[in-house]
Amino acid sequence: MGSVPAREIKRRGMAAVDEALREGPVQVVRDDEAKYVILSAEDYQTLLDDLAEARLKASEADVTAGRVRKTTPAKLLAEIEK
Repeated sequence: MGSVPAREIKRRGMAAVDEALREGPVQVVRDDEAKYVILSAEDYQTLLDDLAEARLKASEADVTAGRVRKTTPAKLLAEIEK
């Protein structure tokens, strides 16, 4: 992952970020510490898709392991109130 100092963005504007984004996600460094990450819209969508897939796999694993059961809101509320 590339990085761009915040002062470089302040000096050159988005051109500094655009150049760095050609290599992938960019960390914005301020006070010698990575403060932000900038992604292209395509990389962001890929990240969201990967997260959704991981959540689905985790849910499927819960079902397979028997950690999920079917119920109704009324039954759930009755259990909580006990």
